[in-house]
Amino acid sequence: MSSKQVLSANEAVSFIKSGQRVFIQGSAATPLTLINALLVRGHELSDVELVSISTLGDIDFYSALKAGGFRINSLFVSANVRQVIQEGMGDYIPIFLSEISRLFDKNILPLDVALIHVSPPDKHGFCSLGVSVDVARSAVKNAKTVIAQVNPRMPRTHGDGLLHISEINYWTEVQDELPLVDYREQIGEKERKIGQFCAELIDDRATLQLGIGAIPDAVLQSLNSHKDLGVHTEMFSNGVIDLLKAGVITNKFKKKHRGKVATSFAIGNHELYDFIDDNPEFMFLEADYVNDGKVIRMNPKVVAINSAIEVDITGQVCADSIGMYQFSGVGGQMDFIRGASLSEDGKPIIALCSATNKGLTKIVPFLQEGAGVVTTRAHMHYVVTEYGVAYLYGKNLRQRAKELIKISHPDHRESLSELASNRFGPEFFNMDS
Repeated sequence: MSSKQVLSANEAVSFIKSGQRVFIQGSAATPLTLINALLVRGHELSDVELVSISTLGDIDFYSALKAGGFRINSLFVSANVRQVIQEGMGDYIPIFLSEISRLFDKNILPLDVALIHVSPPDKHGFCSLGVSVDVARSAVKNAKTVIAQVNPRMPRTHGDGLLHISEINYWTEVQDELPLVDYREQIGEKERKIGQFCAELIDDRATLQLGIGAIPDAVLQSLNSHKDLGVHTEMFSNGVIDLLKAGVITNKFKKKHRGKVATSFAIGNHELYDFIDDNPEFMFLEADYVNDGKVIRMNPKVVAINSAIEVDITGQVCADSIGMYQFSGVGGQMDFIRGASLSEDGKPIIALCSATNKGLTKIVPFLQEGAGVVTTRAHMHYVVTEYGVAYLYGKNLRQRAKELIKISHPDHRESLSELASNRFGPEFFNMDS
């Protein structure tokens, strides 16, 4: 690999000391071997702060933090830290994905250590941050010590993720398989209908931003008859690969990174990881650039499709919490909702099923107590459920309520209408849309 000494994972994390702040690279590049080696040191460490965005894989943060030695200060709440935060063993920092790097660059969150997951160095000594460049590049630049797990299974990606071995202080070698995710298997009839409604809003030559999940993949499956679509997105998954291979996504008409998929991270299956490996058609760039509204709006016809936990009848979007329970994070939703709205002929869309699996409405009269507003009602344009499309831009509160009730679940429309009538007056039922 190089003349630099290869350490065991235990040896590599032995350089982490009490009282330090440690950044952990996230998503499909989560350095599992290093994390698990670090967590077993809890009995000998104290006050080690772990900072990360979403992390994936088999990590028992809860047991480690309960035993002491560590504390989570999360920039995005993934499933493996929800209980930790709920029980007060960690905290969550609400922040746009586009601004996380600024916390490191401006020394607001000074980093002592960065734990990263990279591809092996090439003949020139350059490794790649692979499938998760996002905020990891900034963390590497700002951390006093960089500890890497080097993995031949990590795709080598083009863009901002290249770093020379001289930037790495200590490393260990692994053969870890990357986390595998494929939400296409979870697409049901509701998601399929939402995908079709969203597809009808997307013009040929549009530039797409979609997240991960059954709804984004259902949208992508509904785009096979479209032409010359482009992708500028904070992340993507398997459905993008299908459309690239089908020639639907060409990126020919983007103004930024024409001919290439611009992204900051990716999560998917083996096919996705193999396809992006050393593929110059993909540019993995820092999130502060990809999610910058000034950059997003430079592309034409940007369509940003994001989801929500609940939407109230005036258009307020809660996407990060279930009441006071912190479920996820702000992420890049507002970055792209705003960027798309300012793009020429752009369309910002919130897409969600009309009700939960338990039958509770997601179109609500009021957000739950403690719920966070990720996207304000002033930023809203389109809301899509399996029952249709509500266009809210330029509409007053009464008009918005009527439009949103139309696409709510039929079992809840009567009660929602009664509550809206109590709020806006009895004439609510008779008003024109």
